[in-house]
This record gives sequence, C-alpha cells and structure tokens, in this order.
Amino acid sequence: MTTVETQERTTSAAHDGDTGTALRFITCGSVDDGKSTLIGRLLVDSKAVLQDQLAGVQRGGTHDLALLTDGLSAEREQGITIDVAYRYFSTAKRKFIIGDAPGHEQYTRNMVTAASSADAAVVLVDATKLPWAKNANAAEPAELLLQTRRHTLLAHLLRVQSIVFAVNKLDAVDDATGAFERISAALRAFAEAAGVQVTAIVPISALEGWNVAEKRADWCGYTGPGLLELLESLPVTAPDQAVPFAFPVQWVEKFSSSSDTSQGRRVFWGRVGSGQVEAGQAVEILPGGQTATVAQVLDHARQPGPVGAGRSAGIVLDREVDVSRGDWLLAPGVVEPVRELKATIAWLDDEPLVAGRVYWALQGHRWVKAKVQRVTGRIHIGTLETEAADRLEANAIGEVVLALQQPLAVLPYAQSRSLGALVLVDTASHRTAGAVLAKA
Repeated sequence: MTTVETQERTTSAAHDGDTGTALRFITCGSVDDGKSTLIGRLLVDSKAVLQDQLAGVQRGGTHDLALLTDGLSAEREQGITIDVAYRYFSTAKRKFIIGDAPGHEQYTRNMVTAASSADAAVVLVDATKLPWAKNANAAEPAELLLQTRRHTLLAHLLRVQSIVFAVNKLDAVDDATGAFERISAALRAFAEAAGVQVTAIVPISALEGWNVAEKRADWCGYTGPGLLELLESLPVTAPDQAVPFAFPVQWVEKFSSSSDTSQGRRVFWGRVGSGQVEAGQAVEILPGGQTATVAQVLDHARQPGPVGAGRSAGIVLDREVDVSRGDWLLAPGVVEPVRELKATIAWLDDEPLVAGRVYWALQGHRWVKAKVQRVTGRIHIGTLETEAADRLEANAIGEVVLALQQPLAVLPYAQSRSLGALVLVDTASHRTAGAVLAKA
C-alpha cells in the first residue's frame, strides 16, 4: 500500500449521512475468523457473483467462498488475506462497498487504511477459538483474542461510526447458545472498558449463511435483525460540516481560458475537508499567512455554487496570492498553527518508534519533517491501561509528542478528521510508518 493511497483514503469523501447512500464497511478481526468467507457469502446471496465465478471456487464439491475475495496469488496460495480487497454489491434497499481487511498482525497497516474511510466495521469473532467450553462458570465471560481487541480499538480511534460484532462459526460448537452468551458478555465488558459504542452483536455462520442474508429464527436466543438487514439500516458517516472550513489544495489549475468560470484567475482544486465554502467568505492561506476572499466556487462539474465537506471543489480567490499544492485554505483565525503535537499513534513499521527519529509527516497534501520528541506511553491491548514506554514496537498503539519542522494547522482528530490526521513516512524506505491522530 503506497503512502499516497493511504492518505487519499484517510481523507476520502464523507457521505451524505442517510441510509439511501452506499454504505462503506470493512470486515476485520483475528486470523481465520471467517472474514473472507463472510464477504463471499454476502456476494453469493446478493447475486453479485456469476455462475462461472462460483464454479471457479469449487473445492471438493463445495464452494470455498473466501477465494472470491483473495485477489493476490500469494493470498490464494497461502490461504490468507494480505491486502485490502474491495468488492461491490447491492440489495433492493441499498448499495455497499465492502473491504476485506487482513487479520494478520503484520498487515495491520492495511486494516488501518481500510478503516480510515469506512462507515462501519464488522468485527468477526471465531467462537471455536475462545475457551468458552473449558469454563464451567457461565457467568464468567470468555477471553477475547488480542487481534479482535486491537482491530476494535483501531476502528474506534479512527471514528468508525458503527461497530458490529459478528460471532461466527457458532454452527461448529456444541452449545451455540451458551457460547454466544459468554462471548457477548466478553464483548460488552471489553467495549465498556474501552469506551466503544457497540451497534450490535450478531450470531452468524458465514459458511452456512445463517443470520447473514437470511434470518435464522430462534437461534442462540438472538431476536434482532440478520447481519445484512442490520447493514441496510446503518447510517453513513456524516461530513464534518460543523467544523470550521478547511481545504487542502491538491492541484492548481493555471489561468483557465474559461473566463465564465474562473475570471482568468487560478483555480485551486481539492476536496473540502470540513465546513463549507461559498463565494464571499474570507480565507487564510497556510503556511503563507495571507488572507483573501473567495470570488467563486466550482463543484466537480465546474458548476458555480457552495460546496460542503467531503465534496470536490475548485476555489477562485479575489486576488493573486502564492498558493501551491500542499497549502491549506482555512477559516481565518480559527486554528493556531503549532510546531509541537501531542497525538495517539498506531505504529505500523517493523522498525520501533523511538525518541529522536525523524520522519516525513503528511497532512492533507503537505509534507513536513517531524521529529519524535518522546514516547509518553503505550496502550496495553489486553488490559486497556496506558503503561510507561520509551518505544513502540510494530502494531502498538501509544502516545507521542512530535516536533514539526514547520508549523501545521491542527485540530484534535475527535473534532476534525482532515486537520487531525497525519501519516508518518520513513524518510529512507518511504514506507508508511504510523497513523497519527492529534489530541487536544
């Protein structure tokens, strides 16, 4: 996954915020929990797979549904998911964009990429892996796998709006009802301790199709909707309309010949990160610090009119100022640029994060050097407690302080996705090293 792909997906368009819009969701969780099989089941049951495709994944008289999403040859050979595989399907009620995120810990960076633009996350839990059967005390919940906890925490940190737990493979256990009760108790206890708002916990069998597209009545004591019915009702992520205007400049169109749209001035194109832009409003250019007034706003079809968060826009200013790719147009005086940044970070590189290291930091389309001043703590995935640490190993989640070579306009990620998200990139290998979420 390239750095540019990661950042583009991190700041990709938000949606309209209603159930009539396509829902973008991911499946995640631990290795072999059945994520690819679930997606295959959804594709088959929604008639999104042709008969020749279905015949191509037949193994020993049955269909290996996971092969419908494993696109890389290495994935098919090893039987694992490495990269994020996106698939599209629809029902009579809705369209869906679904991403199959890898379960292996070493591919956490790909899961983060997929989650950063998702409206919902379906976290699968394999009932056969948990020691529920060894526990004679029904009141004591089962212990969750670390990768289940890690993926849930990452989805929560990345502000994925709806988190659904799908307890899978309950058809393969003797006491499905007891297993579902104990696993549900463990999930609720974990979510409460982590501050995660859970949308639903659904018992399923991806292999058999139970409670996926078709509701299996009176199974495991569950009376709620099936998984697909639930997904049809979930909201998409609302754009950051209430946040002050922020616009990362992606491309500068030089002196368009179309005088009726740009009045002969340069047009600054990009995607509105937050707020809204319309003619007549004042903007501040960072890092230059100049101010100007918006003379005209063009939408993606070059039609004039206001454009809100999550939509592409071309902005024409009332005067010529120095603006280049990577600059930001912002509401004046709202955000004070900073050179020191406190943040939560998901560390994705194989090389540990230690104080003193220097990386490239990418915010929007702007690159600046960032030095790790100190690592202030690490979140223990098992206990959820923040423990003292002076370094972060691969796939750890921790707290850091960064010193920026040039000031950036930053808001907490909880307030603004566009101004609160950065990506750290190794200066030598150019690999994405960390996902940075600014704190207050």
